[in-house]
Amino acid sequence: MTTTNYGIPSESELENLANSLFPDFEPERCAAGIENLVTSGDTSVINYAASKAASYGGGANYASSAENAFSGYGSISEFEQIANEYNGGYGTVSEYEQAADSYGASPATGAARQFGAYDAYTAPSEQPSSGGYSPVVLSQGQAENYVPKQASQKTVSEAPQAKSNESIIVGTKTLAQIRNDFPILSEKINGNDLVWLDNGATTQRPKQVIDRLTYYYEHENSNVHRGAHELAARSTDAYENARQITADFLGAPSKDNIVFVRGTTEAINLVANAYVKPLLQPGDEIILTMLEHHANIVPWQLICEETGAVIKVVPVDKSGQLIISEYEKLFTKRTKFVSATHVSNALGTVTPIEELVAIAHAHGVRILIDGAQSVAHIPVNVTALDTDFFVFSGHKIFAPTGIGAVYGKSDVLEAARPYHGGGNMIKDVTFERTIYNPAPNKFEAGTGSIADAVGLGAALEYLNSIGMAEVNRHEHELLVYAMKEMQKINGLHLIGTATNKASVLSFVLDGVDNEAVGQRLNELGIAVRTGHHCAQPILRHFGLEGTVRPTLALYNSFGDIDRLVQGIRTLA
Repeated sequence: MTTTNYGIPSESELENLANSLFPDFEPERCAAGIENLVTSGDTSVINYAASKAASYGGGANYASSAENAFSGYGSISEFEQIANEYNGGYGTVSEYEQAADSYGASPATGAARQFGAYDAYTAPSEQPSSGGYSPVVLSQGQAENYVPKQASQKTVSEAPQAKSNESIIVGTKTLAQIRNDFPILSEKINGNDLVWLDNGATTQRPKQVIDRLTYYYEHENSNVHRGAHELAARSTDAYENARQITADFLGAPSKDNIVFVRGTTEAINLVANAYVKPLLQPGDEIILTMLEHHANIVPWQLICEETGAVIKVVPVDKSGQLIISEYEKLFTKRTKFVSATHVSNALGTVTPIEELVAIAHAHGVRILIDGAQSVAHIPVNVTALDTDFFVFSGHKIFAPTGIGAVYGKSDVLEAARPYHGGGNMIKDVTFERTIYNPAPNKFEAGTGSIADAVGLGAALEYLNSIGMAEVNRHEHELLVYAMKEMQKINGLHLIGTATNKASVLSFVLDGVDNEAVGQRLNELGIAVRTGHHCAQPILRHFGLEGTVRPTLALYNSFGDIDRLVQGIRTLA
């Protein structure tokens, strides 16, 4: 079976049809154009597609059709004209196109789902290292078997239709099976089934993680890296295996690039003190972004107070996305480091980290990416990304509390000095000097959170068994559905409307205090976060002191969104 990464299959019935209708049609170029439009809105592609559509005699009719079918994308291409030809009788705006738009994906994917042939789609072989939704590729066979159901076709709504948990496939499992993996989701809150939409604060744990922790304490519990007995060996093996799993999950070249810490906050403090602070002189500069969590602001303020360095901030536009042109202008000869979030915990904005990294490196500056709000939602490959540091917390990726990780390139970990001193991180000690172990051990003084690290490994294995691309796809569909349903509520204002978003649905409700919204939803069994979310600078940029913040995870369902919307409506 042959597939492409453009969102439609190679050598399919649709492409053959296209070639027969228009001999000079280039299916891969048009397919790529659609994907480019969906992801970047490239005006050159739009203009070219518009001129091609007009040249085939479609004129304003096709332009209007495309505008309605792909609202917001402005894509007017040969591919859409062919869709109208192929779906003759459906009207100017074909249901084929509507299906594609309603799923926020490629036309082929939308068509496959609309025409009931979505069970055999496959993910592209080359996933992006980061970013928002990763388009799903339709298999060649599915496209070739596609037959329009002209007699029974129904109108497609503007958002994905809510489906039963048993019918939704996320990687290797149904959504119902995934939800059954999380025991706490059967909990009753005020007599209602729990709807957990506070995933940005912490995620719930699957039974696989809970069972792995239990097994560790029953069969492996010991300190690591020392001891001549069997349990010490078992514990060390389990701990180091978790490090290897973490490295593999992030696409790191070696497990020695992974340092275990308590969480993202400690991770950033470690990098700030162990690597960056020794580089700083009075007047040197650290670049942050307006989107940062306090944990990616305060550690830098502390070392600036000690060294006389200063912080510069990348601004955002009205949608909450970084202004990259302004980021580039901040670099000077005094710039020593950049630290930037991957996904805003307050807005859900997915930042263009590939650009952030590339620009920093072009200026000879190292960079840290805060992945606390991205790693459970978006495929990440630190090697492809080329970031110097990447940090995250276990409890936000279905693992226990008290564990997190720092990925660091080998050269920066070697250059960094130890952050804490004590046992485990030393090779030899006298009263005159100490010789440290190499990384990662030189950063892991004392007894670490061994069982929690093992639990982190189990959580990452659980996600690997499902597939991060599939998790990403499922959450994107939920996000699109939720945003469209929430925007129908009178007086509700979504905060953060960047084109590329993940997992976060911050909002305010006219005339209703945020805390009152949270309390009302709690009465209905729905858990959300209210307040400033440890991100006061970005919220104040929008003139707010806080929001209501539902946040999504892989186990959330369309039913969860429906209950959230119904709950908000009791106040609107």
